[in-house]
Amino acid sequence: MNILQKPIITEKMTRSGEQSGKYGFVVNPRANKIQIKQAVEEMYGVSVVDVNTMIFRGKLRMRGTRSGYTLGKTSKYKKAVVTLKKGDAIDFYSSI
Repeated sequence: MNILQKPIITEKMTRSGEQSGKYGFVVNPRANKIQIKQAVEEMYGVSVVDVNTMIFRGKLRMRGTRSGYTLGKTSKYKKAVVTLKKGDAIDFYSSI
């Protein structure tokens, strides 16, 4: 089971990482906090202090086309915000 699917790289999460050491990840919906903590520590070599998780439900989307309206839904996902020990940092841009 792949725990970490991708990091969340937005302006808000980047600012949060620089100021308070909190980083966001999209994770497997079946992963628990202990598994997420171990995966981050193993992958990035940092010490994790706290893990907060939240599940986002899919949103309904409607698009008007020539043949009428088409209904769809975005996929649901689980997000984890990981707080690191003071002094630790993760650099997502080093591999680009």
